[in-house]
Amino acid sequence: QVQLVESGGGLVQAGGSLRLSCAVSGSIFSFNSMDWYRQAPGKQRELVAFITSAGSTSYADSVKGRFTISRDNAKNTVYLQMNSLKPEDTGVYYCRGARPTNVHWGQGTQVTVAS
Repeated sequence: QVQLVESGGGLVQAGGSLRLSCAVSGSIFSFNSMDWYRQAPGKQRELVAFITSAGSTSYADSVKGRFTISRDNAKNTVYLQMNSLKPEDTGVYYCRGARPTNVHWGQGTQVTVAS
């Protein structure tokens, strides 16, 4: 069973930075894309960014220019570098690995941005 484990969340002041990591227990290449989602209190889970197996990336408009998704294939790890954080970035951040027939989710990591 493939497992995705997030880490790197925490409490940061507005304007600060965090780097989230998502470690995949199996091969990262088994997924067509690796995605970061977030869920703020009382809101639906939303896609923040994704990176394909070919290395193409895409971002939500709300994080463009501030967040960067990357992957280290040798370490089977995906990262989300978050800069210029805002209070509205607060939420639980989830890593997801997507295949044509199924998806796998991590357990999430809390990010809190204080104003």
